[in-house]
Parts: sequence; C-alpha cells; structure tokens
Amino acid sequence: MLVHRQFAHLWDQLPDRVGLAAAQQFYDHVANSPGRIPPVGTSTILKGSLGAPISEGFSRTVHYEISGAGRIDFQYNDAYVGKQGDPHPIIFILRIGLGSH
Repeated sequence: MLVHRQFAHLWDQLPDRVGLAAAQQFYDHVANSPGRIPPVGTSTILKGSLGAPISEGFSRTVHYEISGAGRIDFQYNDAYVGKQGDPHPIIFILRIGLGSH
C-alpha cells in the first residue's frame, strides 16, 4: 500500500482518530476486495477529473467513508508491474480527510 507523504501522519494516526475497528475494516477491505462495495461503510466512485486513474491500469478513485467525518480516496491496480517486473496488486492512497467535507 502506498500512502502519499502528505498524508503519512494521518495514516499513522488512523486507528486513534477513527477507532481500531473502523481502521481494521478499511485495511481488510482494501487488502481483499478494493473493487467491491465494502461490507461495512460506504464507498462511491468519483466522477470527473478527481476520479481519473493516476496511470494506466489503475481504477477510478474510490471515495471510502471510514467514519462519520472521515474519508479516504484511493485507487487500485490488480496487476501493477513494479521495477522488478512482477505483476502484483497495489493500493494507492490519494487523500485522507478526517474532518467534515
């Protein structure tokens, strides 16, 4: 999982800010089924330029509501080819907002 350095401090604080259960539900969701509707919470696919894939093979941006006031935007690629040439799934955290919209 890649987290933009701008949001690294929020990522580290996530369990303390939204609760361990909500953070674990998000971790489990993106690790196992990022392209599906989450079993707990809500997510939407963003439209327009905010939803555009960051690179070829990536999904559109998923806007995941982690708590009443918390949002995480991410994209995923099920077969990202890294520097070593091996395809593997990857999650890219684009934005974390732990306040109201």
